[in-house]
Amino acid sequence: MPSNQTPLGALPARFRRERLLIVGCGDVGLRVASLLRGKVGLLALTSHAERVAELRSKGITPLLGNLDTPASLRRLAGVATRVVHLAPPPSETWTDPRTQALVRALRLRSQPRSVVYGSTSGVYGDCGGAWVAETRTLSAGTPRAQRRTYAEATIRFWGQASGVRTSILRIPGIYAPDREGGTPRARLLKGTPVLQHVDDVYTNHIHADDLARACCLALWRGAPQRAYNVNDDSDLLMGDYFDLAADLYGLQRPPRIARDAASTQLPLALLSFMNESRRMVNDRMKHELRLTLHYPTVRSGLA
Repeated sequence: MPSNQTPLGALPARFRRERLLIVGCGDVGLRVASLLRGKVGLLALTSHAERVAELRSKGITPLLGNLDTPASLRRLAGVATRVVHLAPPPSETWTDPRTQALVRALRLRSQPRSVVYGSTSGVYGDCGGAWVAETRTLSAGTPRAQRRTYAEATIRFWGQASGVRTSILRIPGIYAPDREGGTPRARLLKGTPVLQHVDDVYTNHIHADDLARACCLALWRGAPQRAYNVNDDSDLLMGDYFDLAADLYGLQRPPRIARDAASTQLPLALLSFMNESRRMVNDRMKHELRLTLHYPTVRSGLA
């Protein structure tokens, strides 16, 4: 496809009636909308009436509905030619009834041509620091990742059964200086410890802008029922990532502690990320989606 016919360039006349529905229109969803504003019609599902004015100010048509109330989603049937689904599963289940409800609504009438689902790299589980491609067997080790695995299967099965082209993006840690909580600065200021080198784990990252661009490209270029690792080229242990950020910000590097000490000094949510180590291979993203990273390393993105 010529560059001027991609979602990040000028669209030809036959694409001008495309309508994109963003489900889970938070920070990344708004970045997606910013990239496609003026190129496609933009709609977003929201369960908060107070967001209606904000969405309209950004050129997005708000649709009131709640993924936890399936009856409220009927209006979504047939409204969009493409969908980006970034809404997280509920935290109290082992499945993802929200994704199930969304799929049921979208398949009622005039199904979309393509759907992009934002999953998590956590579906791979702990890989002992190995390089991980999309062909690796999933082995989610946390309830959060197990819910995402269920959602991936729901999306993939729908695509196989209906012919809708679905793309699954496996996303690691999202960062950006203009994203709320999007840099390690606050944690560095608190002096939160990291693991000593011998116990440390590999971590993966993606700048929020590059993630938004990957979402857009997958809508048009993603292969049917295909998973993509969406991460930058950094190859860092978690402690080295925080050391790098501290040096860039002129802050003190975090203290290093042994894994045994971490179990008593750090919250469970943080510990869960320190129990998994993997390095994600992003060749599919680069070759099939043809995404050139604006921020190929966290050094370039944080700086």
